[in-house]
Amino acid sequence: MSNDKEYLVTLNVPPGLEEAVVDNLLVLESEHGFSSYIVNSHDHKNEGLSLLEQVTGRQKKIRFQLYMPAQGLPVLLEQLRQEFSGSGIHYRVTPVIDSGTI
Repeated sequence: MSNDKEYLVTLNVPPGLEEAVVDNLLVLESEHGFSSYIVNSHDHKNEGLSLLEQVTGRQKKIRFQLYMPAQGLPVLLEQLRQEFSGSGIHYRVTPVIDSGTI
């Protein structure tokens, strides 16, 4: 187990922003890389949802996950805020207790 403080950053991104977010993350996060996959987002707010999304109660999003050392976290979040202000990207930062390869 490493002593360096590391975080898991999760971003839920509207599909139309997928390529722009990929481009930004490739510039900012080159050491560990990142993952992306399609998820269904469920929310009690119906703002910006199509009729189909309102009926089904789900909205497609692209989820990105990346590991980030503590010192890189402010840089990442500031860059995302500058590039994607008002875009509806939801993020979560979670401390990593342990990680590695088995």
